[in-house]
Amino acid sequence: MIELLILNSLLKQELTMYGISKSIEENFAAFTKPSFGAIKPALRRLETAGYISLRKMMSDGGKLSVFYTVTKTGKDELVRLLLESLSENPHQFFSNAGIKLSCAGVLTADERKKLFTGIKSLAAIHKKNAENILNNEYNHLSFYQKIILDSTICEFKNLITIIEGLEKDNAGNSK
Repeated sequence: MIELLILNSLLKQELTMYGISKSIEENFAAFTKPSFGAIKPALRRLETAGYISLRKMMSDGGKLSVFYTVTKTGKDELVRLLLESLSENPHQFFSNAGIKLSCAGVLTADERKKLFTGIKSLAAIHKKNAENILNNEYNHLSFYQKIILDSTICEFKNLITIIEGLEKDNAGNSK
């Protein structure tokens, strides 16, 4: 997911590693906060793959600054990452779905439709699984477990409702 965040940040402008970190923090802090220790190797992987390029420049004070930009193949990779299937782990799914939906504006209408359908389908599966656990009479759930499961079901319902609104907007904008 870090590669997706970096590529999305670089779509707007050329940035240093610090600028990338700040961009991710400003746009995705509700979902994730990667460290420099995660960003630096991801930048190397992206550069090696040809998805980003870098430009080195000496500042007036004699300090070397490295600026990163996304390449054409990097833009294609961003789309591929956005359309890639999400984790079947419900916790990871929820966070990553939020990130991908936040980046949906870089996709075409058809690509957004595919993204929305995939996320909505998996959200429905996670919601159903939580409902099955909550409604299973053989489970000996505590009061607290029931409250948390009920809250989880509501979160998945809300996500599905949001996606349905996005689907309507997407259908209206593609005409």
